[in-house]
Amino acid sequence: MRACFVTGTDTEIGKTLISSALLHLLSQSGARTLGIKPIASGAAEVEGRLQNEDVDALARHSSLKLAPETLTPYLFKPAAAPHILAEQAGIEIDPTLIKKTIQTVAKQADYAIVEGVGGFMLPLGQGRTGVDLAQVLQLPVVLVIGLRLGALNHALLTAQAIRASGLNLLGWVANHIGPEMSYAQENLQTLHDYLPSPCLGVIPRLEATTLDERIQQAAQYLRSPWGDKN
Repeated sequence: MRACFVTGTDTEIGKTLISSALLHLLSQSGARTLGIKPIASGAAEVEGRLQNEDVDALARHSSLKLAPETLTPYLFKPAAAPHILAEQAGIEIDPTLIKKTIQTVAKQADYAIVEGVGGFMLPLGQGRTGVDLAQVLQLPVVLVIGLRLGALNHALLTAQAIRASGLNLLGWVANHIGPEMSYAQENLQTLHDYLPSPCLGVIPRLEATTLDERIQQAAQYLRSPWGDKN
């Protein structure tokens, strides 16, 4: 089983889009794929069950269909920082529990995509951050870079933090977000020059209206982090 941890330079920069698109890409070869988002906030109660848009998107584009509650041990209804919500709920976000959950559910998969929450160093409470979670999981990392003003600094800082944590930066994806970025090609070339890991794709501004359509479009611009021919 091959697995990776998808993180980002910030929140709302396309981690779910890229994670789901990777699942879509890998599933096309007939592989058994599974998307896992162990921590999520912002959920609606539907028929007695909390539903989160990101978690559901990963589930739709996974070829393995498992109960959502088994894939997200920490799901919070309000849309806020997880460490705040965990403290209010009187619980602790435990990276070791998350690792055990992933090991249990991913046994059936050929590929598992584990999507982080927020940016790489988002606080998780108890003095922990996303770095601690990534170190416990010991998975190679795919970095999603939101192409906008400030992207270069954010990307290089995050890549430095990944390497300093002792983890392997498997590759990076540049995702065009927001208004058209000035000097986009020059910024992309700078990322190629400064980041030691391969670029797995550059996602243009997508015209599709639904999330699933955007995911399918994004998959066309990606390649497998493991070099598989899909």
